[in-house]
Parts: sequence; C-alpha cells; structure tokens
Amino acid sequence: MQKIDNYDFSGKRAIVRVDFNVPLNENFQITDDTRIRAAIPTLKKVLEKGGSLIIMSHLGRPKGPTAKYSLKHIISAIEEKLGVKVQFAPDCMGTEAAELSKNLKPGEVLLLENLRFYAEEEGKPRDLAEDVTEEVKKAAKAEMKEKQKEFTKVLASYADCYINDAFGTAHRAHASTALIAKYFPDDKMFGYVMEGEITAIDKVLKSPEKPVTAIIGGAKVSSKIAIIEKLFDVADNMIICGGMAFTFAKAKGGKIGKSLCEDDQLELALTILDKAKAKGVKIYFEGDVVAADAFSNDANKQVCDIMNIPDGWLGMDAGPETLKLWETILNNSKTILWNGPAGVFEMPSFATGTLKIAELLAQVTAKGAFTLVGGGDSVAAVTQMGYAKKVSYVSTGGGAMLEYLEGIELPGIKAIREV
Repeated sequence: MQKIDNYDFSGKRAIVRVDFNVPLNENFQITDDTRIRAAIPTLKKVLEKGGSLIIMSHLGRPKGPTAKYSLKHIISAIEEKLGVKVQFAPDCMGTEAAELSKNLKPGEVLLLENLRFYAEEEGKPRDLAEDVTEEVKKAAKAEMKEKQKEFTKVLASYADCYINDAFGTAHRAHASTALIAKYFPDDKMFGYVMEGEITAIDKVLKSPEKPVTAIIGGAKVSSKIAIIEKLFDVADNMIICGGMAFTFAKAKGGKIGKSLCEDDQLELALTILDKAKAKGVKIYFEGDVVAADAFSNDANKQVCDIMNIPDGWLGMDAGPETLKLWETILNNSKTILWNGPAGVFEMPSFATGTLKIAELLAQVTAKGAFTLVGGGDSVAAVTQMGYAKKVSYVSTGGGAMLEYLEGIELPGIKAIREV
C-alpha cells in the first residue's frame, strides 16, 4: 500500500476525496471550518511534492443540483487556508471538469462541484414511488449500479492517483469513497486525516497502555451496545453516563422518576453487566445525579442518588460525588476513550458533568495519558472549552468512528488496503 509521505507526486494529478461537508449559515458563510483545516496538510503535501490537486467532496443531502449546496460557497475558504487559487468545475461530470483536470499544471488546484448532485455517488435510485413493485425496485437498483460504474470511471479518468482523506464518509461504499480506488491499484493511499483517525482508534483497540477507561454516554443503550461489547476486550473500567445510565439503574431496581429510560432494554442492561463481570471490567453507572422537575434549563434542581430519584423528577447531569469518583478513575488511567455526553449538555444548567470530563481529559493528557474523543457532544465539549488541542486526538468521524470501534471493516478503508 502506498504512503502519502513517500509517494512521488511529481507531475501527477491527485484526485482527493475530502470531507468538506461544513455547516453554512443563511448567508452561505462557513460557521465551523474544522474539516477544511484538517485536510490542508494532505492537500499541501501533494502540491509541495510537485503534483496538482483535484478536490472532491459532498455537501449536505441534496436530491439534485441546487445552489444551496454548491461547493462554490467554500472556494474562498479553501484558497485562504491552502494559499493557492482554486479553479472550479461547476459540474463534477462533463467536458468542463474533464478539460480543467486534463490541463492542470503542477501546483494548481481544481475543486469539483458537489458529488451528491448525482444519485450515482451514493448509488441509490431517487424519486421511486412508494407503491412500486419489488420487481421495479430491483430493476432500478440494477440500472443505478451500471450508472454508478460509469460515474466512478469518469471521476477516475481525471487523475493519476487517488487519496482518500474523508474518514467521516469511510463507512459508506460510495463512488468517491470506495469504488474509485480500484482504478488506481498501485496509486491509492490514505491522507493524513484518515491515517490519524485509524492510528488513534487502533491505539485504543489494539495496543492500549493499561489501565484503559471507556466513557460511554448519550441517550440510548441500544445505539451503543456493539461498542460497549467490543470495548470489553480492552477496557479495565467503563463509565456509563448520560441518559444511558438510567436504563442500567432501573434494570438494577432503582427508582428513576421520569428520567430517560429504554424499558425494552432492561434485560440487555443486565446482560451487559454480567458480561462485564465475566470479562473483569468494572462498570460505573451509580452515584449521585443532578435531577430537575422539568426538562428545561430553568427547572428546579436537586442532587439525589441515581437509584432513588423522586417521582416527577428526572436525572439531567452527573452529581458532584460522581464527578469526584470519575476524577479518581481517570487520574489512574493511561488510555481513555470518550464517546457521548454525561448529561443534557445543550442546556448550560446541566452541562457541568460533560465539561468536567473535558477538563479532566486535558489534565490527564498533560500527565502522559492517551485520550481519544469522538462523538458530536464530546467533541463540542472539548472544543468549546478550548481543550481540543490538549487531548491526544479528537475524531470528527461520527458514524464512521462508531462503526470502526464496533469492529466493522469500513468500505473506504478496505478499498485502499486491498491489493
């Protein structure tokens, strides 16, 4: 497998799949440029080594060409961070994109229009009526598969080598994230974002320094079951926090008031506790919580035991004694994975636990622990507090990170690694 650091880009056109699916406001201004900044080292490496760039990405979930989701809105941001003028192909297909890519000189950059303006990128037929027969659906899928092959072939024709640096879409077997790689059997590689994500997660899953603590939060046990069970193979401690904790508390006979709970997952919670015991993993979900009399930032609050929350009240955040326990556990850990908030983080009155975890991770990282943060609210917490650069790695992969943690082989990774 080729490596970006030792590949000879001299005189070659590199087509790079990035994840520039950035949030835009009503004036089409970028409100968070993290994903663009993350890809710049990969893009600069190609230019520094004498190559030219063809950048491709998706933006939003368009059902066809629409001005709202045009990548032209982000051209100036790319130019500013890359320090190079960016040419733009107003269509990722067609003669103009082909001509512009063909005529690229070393050091030049071309941005293709939004890949998802074409259904072929995702490979799913659009606008099928709900009442169509299975036969019609099957025919439409077969037709789309052929169209996707042609779409992929055209994209590949623009370049001499392929770089996948879009970890956020690595779990999708789309044209630009997986299928295109077969056209570059000896000239395909990961970019630095992909390499960094894979290395960081592998460090937790495959070669962690002990003790290992996993902090798993969020609303639902059902959405995290595969990750929890996978982490039992490496974790010494597991902190279950956020809404998930109340399902465990109720399963163990606790009174949780009106707290969030998956009643259909109570047996599963008990099974998880039994598996943890069998694997020698200590699970922590009990302790005090901050409860409220309404799901509101301005609600009345009280601190109570998670196993004895008054009727009509609901748990909203971790309590002070629980946070002290977590501090002790984290201070004695060498590897820490954090995925999911400790409370209703979007309400300032109940963000204390989530923000405290962010603060503690920054502290233990400074003392030599390896800390990996992933998941929207967890990433938001370390970023909001200015700790993003004070933890070992912040994953922006979202669903891709979760699937990789579950042990699923991601199509975007497999396509590069395949000989």
